[in-house]
Amino acid sequence: MRPILKWAGGKRSLVPQILRLFPADYRERNYHEPFVGGGAVFFTVRPGSGTVNDVNPHLIDFYRVVRDSPQELIAQAGRYQYDEGTYYELRDRFNRPDLPNVERAALLLYLNKTAYNGLYRVNSKGMFNVPFGRYRNPTIAPRQTIMAASRALKGIEILNADFSYVLDAAGKGDLCYIDPPYQPVSDTANFTSYSPGGFGLHEQRRLRDVCLKLDEGGVLFVLSNSHTEPVIDLYRGVDTFRIETVRAKRAISAKVATRRPVAEILVTNTPVKDL
Repeated sequence: MRPILKWAGGKRSLVPQILRLFPADYRERNYHEPFVGGGAVFFTVRPGSGTVNDVNPHLIDFYRVVRDSPQELIAQAGRYQYDEGTYYELRDRFNRPDLPNVERAALLLYLNKTAYNGLYRVNSKGMFNVPFGRYRNPTIAPRQTIMAASRALKGIEILNADFSYVLDAAGKGDLCYIDPPYQPVSDTANFTSYSPGGFGLHEQRRLRDVCLKLDEGGVLFVLSNSHTEPVIDLYRGVDTFRIETVRAKRAISAKVATRRPVAEILVTNTPVKDL
């Protein structure tokens, strides 16, 4: 199934290569995503139990509404008109505190479908600031996709916590897909405005340490990241890890011409499958 939201770093183009590294019985295992984002892998796997998590509280509240109140979400989002004046009025409203959960989720959905290039970006004060996007006839609230996502999220714990929560949540034999904010491949590629904080090399090292602990506890994982020496060096030399290079399409970029395949890495401790 398709993700509901377009999200920076989305993995739709990499899903087949990621699933290739999963154990054959992955649908039967408890499943965890500490950086769920748009959820392309999660909504493909559709696990029966486990957790999803993200640092963005609005995104997590959105998924909780999708899981628990999908009809109300569809009805609320369906009231919004697609035009530039309405867009900026609703963007201002989205930035107000203490909105009801269903309304905020509907506004997030509307902005995702109508903002420039589908970006989610906030300023230093945490205020959503993406300008109006021009589309021919955007579908604001895709009913079938939302209802399918609601069914997929039933039985899943939805968290807004530090990624290290997974050390307590995951047990031996569980499976994790880990998709952190990528280490930038160049100084000009460094974009951290999807949340007020960033995710620097210190956080990348802390995440590597979490992966080591997961491995020690018998938890299987697949991690994706940018093909950069600082990241590769973190995982190189661990006997139980292997690193593969893959090519991925850019889903969100300011210029269509720059949406060309780029090198990324997948790091995993899953057993090598027999050919």
